[in-house]
Amino acid sequence: MRVEAFKQGMRALGYVEGRNIVIEYRYTDAKMDQLPDIAAELVRLKMDVIVTHSAQAVGALKKATTTIPIVMNTGDPVAQGLVASLAKPGGNVTGLSYFLPELSAKQLELLRETIPRVKRVVYLTDSTDPSYSLSLKRLEPAAEILNIELQIVEVRKSDDLDSALSAVAKKRPDALQVMSHPVLGSNRTRIAQVAANDRLPTVFEDQEYVEAGGLMSYGANRSELWRVKQPMWTRF
Repeated sequence: MRVEAFKQGMRALGYVEGRNIVIEYRYTDAKMDQLPDIAAELVRLKMDVIVTHSAQAVGALKKATTTIPIVMNTGDPVAQGLVASLAKPGGNVTGLSYFLPELSAKQLELLRETIPRVKRVVYLTDSTDPSYSLSLKRLEPAAEILNIELQIVEVRKSDDLDSALSAVAKKRPDALQVMSHPVLGSNRTRIAQVAANDRLPTVFEDQEYVEAGGLMSYGANRSELWRVKQPMWTRF
């Protein structure tokens, strides 16, 4: 869906794949340790522009090149150290921000408004993600105000998912909040199904989780962001 939105946006600008643009696609399949190798490969291929959508990918690309333009969309690129500022990003990175850390507290608030009985919420996340500490700075004060006990369960790779979901079940929360993360996104259908089977209300940052069976989401329309500028590894 996002790839097609990107190509639609490019076609609107007059760039048609196979006619006047070549797009080189690279995927990690949620294996984030592959990012440095992929970044190095794209630099060797001498891309004219590299387009991506996660802070981890941008970080790997910044280490690999200071000259090839990198177009990204990510949560908070300034706080994540990816750009100097939104107005003047500097360097070779530019793009869009969807302010995910700021939205995390609102997601928790909406969860409480929808289900007033919620007292314990598990936050499914990855502490190594650059957005984690930023989101937690918003989430913890919001949880305190709402009198919600916030518990952290981590997923750093797809192999962690089964044990993480078991840990969620053992904590017996009233609801589940899920961070936007490549590993979690690639497993969104399973996460939504397990939560539904356990009758566990869920809130997500991406609409795609709801389309996979989750309860609700609050955040930017990622496909529309990709239509505007984003999200593949591209060669003009």
